Amino acid sequence: MTASRASAATELRLRARAKPPLDDAEREVVERFIERAWAESGLARQTQSSYRTDLGGLARWLVAHDSSLLRALRSDVFEYFAERSAAGYTARSNARLLSCLRAFYAQQVRTGAVTIDPTATLAAPKQGRALPKTLSESQVEALLAAPVIDTAEGLRDRCMLELMYGAGLRVSELVGLDGLSINLRQGVLRIRGKGGKERLVPLGEEASHWVEKYLADARPTLVTKQNSAALFIDKRGEPMTRQQVWYAIKRFAKQAGIDSAAVSPHKLRHAFATHLLNHGADLRALQMMLGHSSLSTTQIYTLVAREGLKRLHAQHHPRG
Repeated sequence: MTASRASAATELRLRARAKPPLDDAEREVVERFIERAWAESGLARQTQSSYRTDLGGLARWLVAHDSSLLRALRSDVFEYFAERSAAGYTARSNARLLSCLRAFYAQQVRTGAVTIDPTATLAAPKQGRALPKTLSESQVEALLAAPVIDTAEGLRDRCMLELMYGAGLRVSELVGLDGLSINLRQGVLRIRGKGGKERLVPLGEEASHWVEKYLADARPTLVTKQNSAALFIDKRGEPMTRQQVWYAIKRFAKQAGIDSAAVSPHKLRHAFATHLLNHGADLRALQMMLGHSSLSTTQIYTLVAREGLKRLHAQHHPRG
């Protein structure tokens, strides 16, 4: 986030806190909605918190304009969105708010609390398609070389990085691997991805080398429990967690001289996809390796590769 965007975000937060507190009646309406939504379909704590924030913001704005959540008109909600946009809220933020309000007012119509949904005819804000940021091949090479491999933990970390980049794994897929997931003789990984869907991913020579070395030289010294089935384990013999992998990558990025804020486990997956396309990989083959159910999800990487080629042309072409 740039300094100007960070300053704008801070200003918006301060402006929101300056609004009058939510009164008891409006708070009761919000909590009743959340309780019913949780009972009907279940809501994660983060979603509940988001709903409270979003509905609370609208409720305070409505009170200041002599209205309330259950008396709001379409014109009120439209004006609220207009003010948010003018204040600098993004289309993504407003789209999330509209989704919350639609769920809220749909429930109020079902229960008879209101007769007209003020969000029914509001169009969702158009969002530009954000391109996933990735790492250059030289940055990936520096990151992979960062772990000190003369220790069992360092060798494990090198193997994890090689697998994430070499097979395009999500961090949840990486920590979910067990010994039966790898077939070194055939050079494939069996991955259980989102929704429990399984896929086979080719295992390159470099990744196979590090897996074989890890299994022979590092994992036996880390195993403290005979029933530890996870492929990657920590020094206590427990399966590695997503958080442990995340922190490790941040640490190695810093050691490699890469901005750690720009590096995450998922960035290695983006790099895997982008670099394959840069070297001529087939889009449908990439879709299968990434485990995308829709080709349109994979196609965004063609845009990333195209942008990279444009930068390369502008940098090196004599008439760029």
